[in-house]
Amino acid sequence: MLRPGHTIVLCVLTLLAIGVIMVNSADMTVRSVSADAPVVQALTVGSILTSRSAIYMVLAVGAMAAAACFPVRRLAAWAETPSPNADCTPSRAAWRTWAGLGVGALALVLVCALVYLPGIERARNGSHRWISIPGTGDALSLQPSEIAKWAMVVLISWYCLRASSTKASPGSTVPTTDLSRFLTGLCPALAAVGLVSGFIVLEDLGTGALIAAVAGLLLLAGGARLRHFIALSPIPIAAVVLAIMTSDYRMARIMAFRDPYQDAEGIGYHTIQSLVAVAGGEGWGRGLGFGIQKLGYLPEDRTDFLFAVICEELGVAGAAIVIALFIALAWAGYAVMKREHSTFLRLVTLGIVATVSLQAVINLAVVTAVAPTKGIALPLLSSGGTGWVLTGFSLGLIVAIDRTQRAARKVESMVLRPVMA
Repeated sequence: MLRPGHTIVLCVLTLLAIGVIMVNSADMTVRSVSADAPVVQALTVGSILTSRSAIYMVLAVGAMAAAACFPVRRLAAWAETPSPNADCTPSRAAWRTWAGLGVGALALVLVCALVYLPGIERARNGSHRWISIPGTGDALSLQPSEIAKWAMVVLISWYCLRASSTKASPGSTVPTTDLSRFLTGLCPALAAVGLVSGFIVLEDLGTGALIAAVAGLLLLAGGARLRHFIALSPIPIAAVVLAIMTSDYRMARIMAFRDPYQDAEGIGYHTIQSLVAVAGGEGWGRGLGFGIQKLGYLPEDRTDFLFAVICEELGVAGAAIVIALFIALAWAGYAVMKREHSTFLRLVTLGIVATVSLQAVINLAVVTAVAPTKGIALPLLSSGGTGWVLTGFSLGLIVAIDRTQRAARKVESMVLRPVMA
């Protein structure tokens, strides 16, 4: 019988295979053999198998396989183990939890700050989002915000677990990390999330907003009260508005979203070319490799706007397959989460599924002009080594959770049986 973990593996492999093919197709260029005989560089099986994206696919599959064998139950046992000191008071336990949360958030900020470190910084299009791996020059690069995106899922899940284990009694004045408490439970978590996502927003609004949204979902699932989020909602809204208004290119994207044809050759060019590519594919597409917009018309066709190339070359049918794969991936992850008994692993699964799903929805909305342009990739499809490898590893953790659920239930039943007897 096909388990949810098997479905995740099949969806990841299919999406990666489509990504390798479409990235190579989008990378096709027109070269001139002579002055009057321009030709399109051929796309062959050999060129695809030896491409950089094919190597990244192998690395992503390897990362997923390694994560699928990862001892997630030991990680959960460590996270769920109470303080080693038996005489640790609730107040001291709360301070240790806050310290762990703060240290984790500061570590992620330092990782993201590497994009400004001279010698390894690598700016593209005026943005500092990448670092060069020492010894490789500009051949290999790493995106620290991708590390922060997935690490925050684990960090907030751990904090929610600690909060759920320190519920305060009614009327108690002892400091605890109970998420239902505003000052001592929710505020420290929001401060950590705001620190990391706020720093990332300086260069990447889309990823910073994604991290904040997923963290908020995890906190709500962990026991935070919705009314507290509603009361604080003006603060992140004001922060996003400020981040947009203080940036010329972000303001230009908002103007292009409102009416791209007002400046069709300027700020609206990107959106218009994306819509032309999407509409040009019609039902069954122009055919693999026969797209037109990728030949110098559509910017960022290999990364943020790869879905537009898919729509043009594979049509509505190809786009529907891609969307169906993401839906199946989300459903399988939800099925694993629903059957999981460990609070920590359940929250981690929710965070991973929410990150992949929300990122895909944002990218599809941008490509189809339903949302303003953002620099956020389509998971497992858009070109990018760091994103593919870390996404593959994260989804592999869900596979490991699914793989060990049956054995975990047997252990629980063996432990509970003598107690009930």
